[in-house]
Amino acid sequence: MAPPVTERWCLALILLFLSLFVQSSTAIYCGAEDCYALLGVAQDANASDIKRSYYKLSLQHHPDKNPDPESRKLFVKIATAYEILKDNTTRAQYDYAIEHPEEVFYNTAQYYRAKYGHKSDPRAVLVGLLVVLSAFQYLNNVARYNEAIATVKRTPAYKNKLKALELERTGGVTNKKKGSKQIDQKLQEELSNELDLQIKGAEKPSVWELLGVRFILLPYTIIKLLAWYSSWVWRYKIKKAPYSWEDASYLTRRSLSVPADAWANLDEYRKEDLVQKRLWEKQNLENYFAEMRKESKRRR
Repeated sequence: MAPPVTERWCLALILLFLSLFVQSSTAIYCGAEDCYALLGVAQDANASDIKRSYYKLSLQHHPDKNPDPESRKLFVKIATAYEILKDNTTRAQYDYAIEHPEEVFYNTAQYYRAKYGHKSDPRAVLVGLLVVLSAFQYLNNVARYNEAIATVKRTPAYKNKLKALELERTGGVTNKKKGSKQIDQKLQEELSNELDLQIKGAEKPSVWELLGVRFILLPYTIIKLLAWYSSWVWRYKIKKAPYSWEDASYLTRRSLSVPADAWANLDEYRKEDLVQKRLWEKQNLENYFAEMRKESKRRR
């Protein structure tokens, strides 16, 4: 049974569209003409032959040499053909399109990628990307820090510290004049600058923490880390020397998974007590945690 008239028309239109599309993909480089034929060379011609033929034809059909309108059009086609064939990449893509005209989408994609694709130096792209990311990182850190500072300044604890600092600065004398219930705005800013606000998770922005700066300093960081590790192995693994206070503190802090800022806020007596327990040794650490669990149960 023959298909309905409507279906036959749709099928014919689809086939017509595909045929036109296939033609455009195979001739996408030099229109309806062959790039090699426009330059008068064979497909296996070398670069020198292509260049020689192009200069010969361009002198013959250049608008300054030949005012004929048809010659002007031919000159444009010759120049286009030369731009395609002089580059090894685009020439290889064109040869592939000639040999595989059925690969419509692939040939079209390759053409537009070569024509409009970015040809920037990867190093320049990397530098630009690092600059943009670092700028966004710094602005984000500044915004987070300012927001955290504003939140802290609204807390009673901060206001009490500010008041205490004011009393210290004025020798215990407060300003009781009418309309001076609050600290003078200028004095408040000066006192705020004197308070060392340590806000966990919103540290003061620093350029040394930026992604771009860290990337630039990466070789130095790696060398410094290797030097530190070599020194550690030499002193404590080979020479069996006793740990220094700084290194013992580092091992203790790492064993307890205590952040550096939290460790710095511990009093010296507590630090010394923890270091003397030699918690970097597995048995000592297990005993310490067992004691902490027993102490927690007694308090309950």
